[in-house]
Amino acid sequence: MQLQWPRDWGAEIPGDVKGLIFDCDGTLVDTMPIHLGAWDTVLQRYGKRVPKDFYYGLAGMPTVEIAKEFAKELGIVMDADEAAKAKEELYVSRLADCEPIHRVVEIARREKGWRKMAVASGGERWVVEKSLAVIGLAGLFDAIVGADDCVRGKPEPEVFLRAAERIGVEPSACVVYEDAEMGFRAARAAGMRVIDVREWYLSI
Repeated sequence: MQLQWPRDWGAEIPGDVKGLIFDCDGTLVDTMPIHLGAWDTVLQRYGKRVPKDFYYGLAGMPTVEIAKEFAKELGIVMDADEAAKAKEELYVSRLADCEPIHRVVEIARREKGWRKMAVASGGERWVVEKSLAVIGLAGLFDAIVGADDCVRGKPEPEVFLRAAERIGVEPSACVVYEDAEMGFRAARAAGMRVIDVREWYLSI
C-alpha cells in the first residue's frame, strides 16, 4: 500500500503507526550525485562512463549488485566486490559535500522519542552511519540496517523486515519513507505502508 500522504509534510502521523523506517540515500541525505560521481570514477578505469538513466533505475539496490548490473549492461569484466569496495571508499571520501533532505530530516527529529525509528538502506551499514553523521543524525535512530545485514537486498523485503524486528514493531504498524521504486516494492512486500518522499524535495 502506497500512501497518499497529506501534502503538508509536517502532517500528524496516524496513531496506529508505531515505527518509522527511513531509506538513507535520496530520502534522508542528498547523496545520489556523490554516488553517481564515485561510480563514474570506478567505471572510467574500464573505459566506461555511468549510463545515468540506467543507474537511477537501480537506486536502492545493494552496491555489489549494482556493480554486477553495470558489468552486464556495459559488457565489461569487473570484480563486483572489488568495484563496490572502491566505489564506497570514493563515496566516503566525498561525503563532506552531501546535504540533508531537510523536510524528511525534520520528521525524523520531530518523531524522536515518540515512535521507534530505523534506517534501512541498500548501502553497507558503516557507510550509512558515516552519511548520517555528516548531516548530524548520528544516534538519532534506534536501529540501522544495511546491505551487509541482509542476504537479499531491495526489492526483496528483508532489509525492512529486519529493521522492524530490531525496533520491536510489527511490519503492519510501520511506515517506510522512500524515494526509489525498488524500495517501494520492498516495503510493500514487507507488508508496510510506504511514502514516496520525492515530491517533498523535487518541487522545492
